[in-house]
Amino acid sequence: MKIKEVLSALEQFAPLPLQESWDNAGLQVGLTEAEVSGALLCLDVTERVADEAVSRGCNLIVSHHPLLFRGLKTISDLTDVQRTVRKAIVNDVAVVSMHTNLDNAAGGVNYRIASKLGMSDVRFLCPRRVGDTECGSGVIGSLPKATDSREFVAQVKRVFNVSCAMCNELLQRPVSRVAICGGAGDFLLDEAVAQGADAFLTGEMHYHQYFGYEQRLQICVIGHYQSEQYTSELLRDILAERCPELRTVLAATVTNPIVYI
Repeated sequence: MKIKEVLSALEQFAPLPLQESWDNAGLQVGLTEAEVSGALLCLDVTERVADEAVSRGCNLIVSHHPLLFRGLKTISDLTDVQRTVRKAIVNDVAVVSMHTNLDNAAGGVNYRIASKLGMSDVRFLCPRRVGDTECGSGVIGSLPKATDSREFVAQVKRVFNVSCAMCNELLQRPVSRVAICGGAGDFLLDEAVAQGADAFLTGEMHYHQYFGYEQRLQICVIGHYQSEQYTSELLRDILAERCPELRTVLAATVTNPIVYI
């Protein structure tokens, strides 16, 4: 199987036109005519991730976050991105990223987050169509059973293995309907309220966005990396269905740059 076939399979699930205008999903580095020896699946592409790909015999890295957001004017050893690009090229490792196109795809990142919480009746929070493809920002759905806000936060912490969550004051009514946006999702807060969500789960938010939602919406923020940590599993499942002969490896390298002390 060639790398271009893996890329095609990924783009069939999450077509590149679904990405946001500011994004740079798709092929980042490498030649797609090469035969693929294995695909390392990860959230971020760093030097250590490139080293892991080489050591585990993978000449393809599939990430969620793009290695290249902006054009490079220099490829040397001045920055982590430059060093990672050089390392990928020297070792003939191709890099492909499925970012906001995977966020916005049906069954994509936010659907995976919802499935981890056992939610049902999940649909796009802000649906739209791109050509003939249904897509959207965020999702909303129902928990298996209504629960009080403290237990909801505790459940999220267990599922996503976080020691703390940033929340506004605890909601004094049961939480049943939950809106979700992995990564940075505060742009969807008002839509979550408008659609009757009791809680909003995301990865990061600006400080001032916490104001004004007291007893309207239970905000629960768990960290950007933490909210999207299961994206590698999603990529694995997509490729297992569409490229069953492909060897896939979940990266062991933890790329979260934030240290909790």
